[in-house]
Amino acid sequence: MFTLTLPKFMSSISARSFIENKRLLLPLVLFACLLYAPIREITLTAMSDAFFQVSVFVAATLFIYYYLIDRLPQLELAYLNAKSPLLEVSFASFLGALPGCGGAIIVVTQFTKGQASFGSIVAVLTATMGDAAFLLLATKPTEGLLIMLIGLTIGVASGSLVNALHKSDFLKPEEKNVEQECECQPSKAIIFSKSIWQVVLIPSLIIAVLIALNVDLQQFGVGTDKTITFFGAAMALFAVMTWALSSKGKSYQDITCEEEATQPPSKLYKVLQDTHFVTAWVVASFMLFEILVTFAGVDLKAWFSHYAYLAPMIAVLIGFLPGCGPQIIVTTLYIQGIIPFSALAANAISNDGDALFPAIAMAPKAALIATIYSAVPAVLVGYGLYFYGV
Repeated sequence: MFTLTLPKFMSSISARSFIENKRLLLPLVLFACLLYAPIREITLTAMSDAFFQVSVFVAATLFIYYYLIDRLPQLELAYLNAKSPLLEVSFASFLGALPGCGGAIIVVTQFTKGQASFGSIVAVLTATMGDAAFLLLATKPTEGLLIMLIGLTIGVASGSLVNALHKSDFLKPEEKNVEQECECQPSKAIIFSKSIWQVVLIPSLIIAVLIALNVDLQQFGVGTDKTITFFGAAMALFAVMTWALSSKGKSYQDITCEEEATQPPSKLYKVLQDTHFVTAWVVASFMLFEILVTFAGVDLKAWFSHYAYLAPMIAVLIGFLPGCGPQIIVTTLYIQGIIPFSALAANAISNDGDALFPAIAMAPKAALIATIYSAVPAVLVGYGLYFYGV
């Protein structure tokens, strides 16, 4: 009897896990929008725009980042601090300014081992923009490099000031082993997606470049525009579904942060994981924008124009949220011309990306105070740029 009921029990567990996956809410909403005739067209357009204007360039940027840039050595910050506190803080800021959250997580890990100063934590969390940096560099590289430079500069200044105000052992935890063996295997969804991306990436990149250059695609044949729109929407939906099925999606962290690196490490899988993650949040923000405009008559651009003075503060508050998902929404709003550069800069300085999760888990008091410290320059820089007219 036990052998007969076990398969049913395992099946019910699998079904319950499927239902509990909060990531699946996004593809379900997209399917519903596609089935609802009044907004089917804008849904297709929004998804296609997300793919060709963002996803393709993010994938290309990630390939360049992971394949052409050598892995930075994980230098011991304690050694740099012994040489010069400014050198330690500067290197921590540099790691934070790099796109993604890897550099910031390195510094957080060393701090929890007692190998880095509290100033380096403030520096790296101030400098980091997380995965939103990939999105900005892929779509607006000049602004992306400028944000990285601002973050690096403010990070060095903030970290140095904090180290000058506090003793060297301020909030430094007792040394402990925080290394964890990652046994994360690539999901079946991400393995399947590899074969799809290997076929479509180059053609999609060519189409995306043509669209960016405002080339009339109709010259390649009648109905080309519609075909490309359907293809872009299908690829966006595929990326979102892959993202949804690559995690249990039960917690806030599962939804808002990137996937853990697979074992053995794979640059290709990391590129795909990050691309799907960014695509999901960009599609979500695009659709939220379209739904608000279509059904609620909300004009976000006009609202932020009338209440522009609130934009930097709102961006700073969103930056308090752990994870890169909410920050990608802010960056998307900037790319769409809805919020000013001052708000983007305020969010970039305020947000801590995925690095805040291990910081909260291993050094909660330090994480809280570092977040508060990083908010001060975020407000000052955001409103400084705002009153400067940026």
